[in-house]
Parts: sequence; C-alpha cells; structure tokens
Amino acid sequence: MKVLIACEFSGVVREAFRARGHDAWSCDILPPDDGSPFHHQGTVLTILENDWDLMIAHPPCTHLASSGAGWFKDKVNEQLWGIAFFMAMVNAKIDKIAVENPIGIMSSKYRKPDQIIQPWQFGHGETKATCLWLKNLPLLTPTNIVEGREQRIHKMPPSADRAKLRSITYAGIAQAMALQWG
Repeated sequence: MKVLIACEFSGVVREAFRARGHDAWSCDILPPDDGSPFHHQGTVLTILENDWDLMIAHPPCTHLASSGAGWFKDKVNEQLWGIAFFMAMVNAKIDKIAVENPIGIMSSKYRKPDQIIQPWQFGHGETKATCLWLKNLPLLTPTNIVEGREQRIHKMPPSADRAKLRSITYAGIAQAMALQWG
C-alpha cells in the first residue's frame, strides 16, 4: 500500500508502516530527523494529488488546539489558515484518511472526531488526548493499556524545540496504526 504521512518530520509513523512492508513516505516543511530518503521536504499540498492509498495527517495544531484558546482573538488570520489546511487534509482525494489533532476548534468548525485516543492505551504511561477524524478506516483498538497517566507533554518546559518535541507521535500509536490500518 502507498502511504503518505503528512506533516511528519520524525519518521515514527512512516517507519512503522515501512517495517510492515508498505511504501510509506513522510512529508513536512522540515527535513526528516532520521535522514530518511523516504521523505518529501516541502508542503504536503504539492503531493496530495499523487496516487496514495492511505494518508495519516498531522496538521499543525498551534492555532487550532484548545490549549491556545487564550490567543485565538489575536491570531485570526493564522487560525483561518490552520482551519483551511486541516480541511485540505480531510478533503483530499485519498480513499483512506486519518487526520489527528488535539482537542480544539475543529470539533465545532468541522465535526466531532470519530475517536479520542490516549498514549496510555498504546503502551505509554502518559496522557495526551488526541482526536482522530477518520475516512474509510476503523477506530483504533487499544493495544497495550498501561498504568501511569503522567502529563509529560503538558508539563514540558519551554525550549526552542518544545513545539517540535510535543508533536512527535508515540511509537505505540504509530505501530497500532500500521498494524490496524495497514
């Protein structure tokens, strides 16, 4: 299966699919952290029309997540761009699509998510509610429910790469996606 992992620089989801034999590619405006040749650096909008069987999209949440609601009134144009970009992912002409984002305004601007997952359902003792909007895909079934429930991402101290670190998909979730959707 030809798989596009949109807005991913880490390669975590891409590599989970590649490990299962899929022709998986990541795409981001950033270069790949792992140096992989299976990465398109640039905007995903330029390759959406390619022949993909599945896309898992991680559109930027900076102007969409509820955690930033206090700044929404000062960033109207940025938020409009974020909504339009999110909708470009949802409306792509790809048979199977999963779009993920934190809890935020897309539940009202678009629709409620099909599912909300947590890292602790997939082997990581942490909390980070992640919404999934699905097209022609089943809900993800938890693979390894663990104790814990630490808010590591929420408590991450300010740093130059904080946003980048917060956006990386947990390996257990990536493996569940590859297993169940691949």
